[in-house]
Amino acid sequence: MKDKNLAGILALFFGVFGVHRFYLGQIGLGIFYIFFFWIMWLVGLIDAIAFFSMDTDEFNRKYNKEYLRDHRDTDFDRHDYRQRERAEPRNRKNATQRERRPVAPIREKKRPRGNRPNPFKQSGILKYKDFEYQGAIDDFKKAIEIDPKDIALHFNLACAYSLMEKSEQAFSHLDKAVEYGFNDFKRIKEHDALAYLRIQPAFEEFEKNGFQLVHRIEPPKEDILSSSPSDLLEQLKRLGDLREKGLLTEEEFATQKKRLLDNS
Repeated sequence: MKDKNLAGILALFFGVFGVHRFYLGQIGLGIFYIFFFWIMWLVGLIDAIAFFSMDTDEFNRKYNKEYLRDHRDTDFDRHDYRQRERAEPRNRKNATQRERRPVAPIREKKRPRGNRPNPFKQSGILKYKDFEYQGAIDDFKKAIEIDPKDIALHFNLACAYSLMEKSEQAFSHLDKAVEYGFNDFKRIKEHDALAYLRIQPAFEEFEKNGFQLVHRIEPPKEDILSSSPSDLLEQLKRLGDLREKGLLTEEEFATQKKRLLDNS
């Protein structure tokens, strides 16, 4: 695991030759420093200051991605964890009996007939784990159109938006997750993916309010289109903007869009 202070020291004393870039695994950039070493002493000094002042979580997100991959504890891993917890022996007698026979593999609970897995949720999880955060966000948003009150989807969207450093959207979806029943507040305060959110000025007030937005804006249901331009495309665009900002749920967006098209 790379250390930000060591990177800063290398940049300060050997930055002219790009040693700190080789240390961080940026081979191409390090070679660039060597070719232009006569002007890179200043760039190395700037790099050193940046490393020393950089937040540890931010440094890890940029230069220790493999470490975070191995230590990431995401919401969609909780199912297996809880199943394992329930599978632990409750007393010594049960433990002895379990040791004598193979432990059955953990199986998912049977879904009610007609309930199929959400394909966009699964593809979003795969993209998230592969650091394709924007692609994961796109898939999670499609999955929410299928199940608007899925707590895990809102929590995962909050994580992805936080990693993309989009705090407004992250707060909005974390608020939704709590509204629909998410109550693992320790996870919010310790989750690696939410590190960016925790350093925002608004987080303290957000935490004091039970991890919900203090002033949740409820868009008017009937008059939302009355002040918009008469042009149909402009009104549809405005509806889309409100949905992107989290001011409209998917259900409200669909209702208002249908109402707009019916009245056009």
